[in-house]
Amino acid sequence: MHLTSRQERIFVAGHRGLVGSAVTRKLRASGFDNLLTKTRQALDLRDQQAVNRFFECERPEFVVVAAARVGGILANATYPADFIGDNLAIQTNVLQAAFRNDTKRLLFLGSTCVYPRDAPQPLREQYLLTGPLEHTNEWYAVAKIAGIKYCQALRKQHGCDFLSLMPTNLYGPGDNFDLKTSHVLPALLRKVHEAKLNGDRKIILWGTGTPRREFMYCDDLADACLFVLQRPEATLYDVAPDGLFNVGVGKDIQIIELLQLIKRIVGTECSVVHDTSKPDGTPRKLVDVSRLHGLGWRAPTSLDAGIRATYAWMLQHADI
Repeated sequence: MHLTSRQERIFVAGHRGLVGSAVTRKLRASGFDNLLTKTRQALDLRDQQAVNRFFECERPEFVVVAAARVGGILANATYPADFIGDNLAIQTNVLQAAFRNDTKRLLFLGSTCVYPRDAPQPLREQYLLTGPLEHTNEWYAVAKIAGIKYCQALRKQHGCDFLSLMPTNLYGPGDNFDLKTSHVLPALLRKVHEAKLNGDRKIILWGTGTPRREFMYCDDLADACLFVLQRPEATLYDVAPDGLFNVGVGKDIQIIELLQLIKRIVGTECSVVHDTSKPDGTPRKLVDVSRLHGLGWRAPTSLDAGIRATYAWMLQHADI
């Protein structure tokens, strides 16, 4: 059942994170003020009993599952048990509680890392579970695949209107700029900014710089979430019988090209030194977004504009 009234109760799980805060901003800007949000301290989504009590009390009509344990290559390698365990617990608890308390529609947000490492490009939703995963983020990916399949199983067995959205690499206001746990774009943005501040002539780039990545501004994902929430059920499942939608911009860029763009935006001419002892990760990860494009949605923010907005936010808010 799709979202029709601005008075319906919407629970944004993980509303303080990069994605959840963007979804919250979008909903409020669009007049949806009846939002349910809880901090991690107020509601630990890994706690099944606490999640059940929250749903029984608040009975949200729509749910966006943006809560997750996330991080880059280093974080995945350092904390594999936390990445798979925490994410399995969060999503299982929320999906079960939503089903038991008659949530009208749920959006489960994952990542395009769920697709096989060597799947054909661009990545289509049909490629799920057709080959081995990229080993540098398999713990997170396995958990997210379980969430997708759980949504599908709940629909198959109980008719639940639970959809899965798989966004490409995200960035934007509220991003993580910690070099030990951040993803590539915010990490490079911080590195280049610090190089400018310190007058460094060189910046170290992990790997060869040749992998290609697709980057989407986080507010564009939020725009896609609202778009999907407002589409009639038959319209969505006619396009995606498996309830799975990729969300992206439909074009990618080499990491070295991304770095050059960031250098221009920040305003520094430092040279690049490649640390080839570090892994490149997946050679390419571009998603096929024809399902959402067919419904009429496209990401509105250019990479240049998105990085500029993110850099402005970092300068004002990030603790660096």
